Amino acid sequence: MKKMLAILLICGLSLTAVIASAAQHDDQAAHVACSYCGMDRVKFAQSRMLVEYEDGGEVGTCSIHCMALEFANAIDRMPKHLLVGDFNSRELIDAEKAVWVLGGDKQGVMTSRAKWAFFEQADAEAFIVKHGGDIVSFDQAMKASYEDMYQDTKRIRKMRAMKKMKMKKQ
Repeated sequence: MKKMLAILLICGLSLTAVIASAAQHDDQAAHVACSYCGMDRVKFAQSRMLVEYEDGGEVGTCSIHCMALEFANAIDRMPKHLLVGDFNSRELIDAEKAVWVLGGDKQGVMTSRAKWAFFEQADAEAFIVKHGGDIVSFDQAMKASYEDMYQDTKRIRKMRAMKKMKMKKQ
């Protein structure tokens, strides 16, 4: 009986891992491009975010910057789950439970002041040793996204204008 329970437990854990892995791929298949900037969410798996709303809808973004835009635009929708890509594994994790690193010398996605999420505290600390930054909560990372929004948007517009001019010259 104990062997049977152990086998069922192992099979159950394996099935859970397969389902979790499939869910990872489903979010990127369902939301290939960021809903706001159009960036490839597969390429930016380490910073992507997914919000699942209580009404059953969901939105995928490339970064916390674009998720801040989503939250500002969808103020009447209540989030049910909020997920973010773990910087190292690129697997989706709970954004509010993640260990966030704010700043450092590694360029952020859609922002000058990077905001990275880690599943493990030790991974965040190792990142800080190598790249700098500070450990913050999800709320602090989201607040920083709003604080940085104007300067980041100006920078993005300038970069896109320069890219368009370059393309016209070619």
